[in-house]
Amino acid sequence: MSAVWIDAQPAAQAAPAPADFKIGRESLKLEKRLCRQVGQAIIEFNMIEEGDRVMVCVSGGKDSYAMLDILLKLKQRAPIDFELIAVNLDQKQPGFPEHILPAYLKTTGVPFHIENQDTYSIVKRVVPEGKTMCSLCSRLRRGILYRVANELGATKIALGHHRDDILQTFFLNMFFGGKLKGMPPKLVSDDGKHIVIRPMAQVAEKDLVRWAAHRAFPIIPCTLCGSQENLQRKQVGAMLRDWEKKYPGRIESMFSALQNVVPSHLMDGKRHDFKGIRTTGLAMPDGDMAFDPPEFKAPGLPGLSIVRLADG
Repeated sequence: MSAVWIDAQPAAQAAPAPADFKIGRESLKLEKRLCRQVGQAIIEFNMIEEGDRVMVCVSGGKDSYAMLDILLKLKQRAPIDFELIAVNLDQKQPGFPEHILPAYLKTTGVPFHIENQDTYSIVKRVVPEGKTMCSLCSRLRRGILYRVANELGATKIALGHHRDDILQTFFLNMFFGGKLKGMPPKLVSDDGKHIVIRPMAQVAEKDLVRWAAHRAFPIIPCTLCGSQENLQRKQVGAMLRDWEKKYPGRIESMFSALQNVVPSHLMDGKRHDFKGIRTTGLAMPDGDMAFDPPEFKAPGLPGLSIVRLADG
């Protein structure tokens, strides 16, 4: 069953003209990768089950467009039966082109619902000029989406956060919240009544940028948080992109680390019984090799890593 999710092949297309062959081939590879990564996340975290009615939250940004697009592709060949319903929250931002999303969603054939709620006026009235609007906006939006999920009979709420969002959240919590905490791929909602899923948890943002361009999604910019350039999240995002540019592969390594946590080598006594540690007389799998590269072995001592000594 899992292979059907992961190994989904792109739909058959007409052969591209010679001049477009490379572009067409790269787009097919990208589509296959996106379907595979979303399928893997769905399987690994049991995100979508038989009979689910998945409420796909579509904001008008590249990420949510891509999420709906890929889920529609996977639904065609999934080994289980489930429904998708797209939901957009129109927050009544000035100049918001309210016709774009309904027109686009009609072309997909997916059932959709547009929820009209003037949260924009509330946020602008309550949050002082120059202060971050994301927190209040997010709380208001979540409450409305939970209510709509109830009204629509949705069993899962799908959000369009991707791998880079998850890493940014991790660093934001570490830098400014004093916690090793990220953005989980699946969780119970604040009110305890819904399952929230992030099917694109393993997808790189750079791939979503390319997919959005290829699919020519009608992107709608946000005039609330999207207009604030001094956000800590944007600064952390720029930091991660700079790291990846200077040290290719670092993003993949950090994301892998979120899935390979070793509580015995951190400092949280609630996660590991440091007080109760006793000698066992047996070799420990991690021991004191906190950062010793396992590929470097001490000469004549098979299985033991070279101990790195501090300078001096």
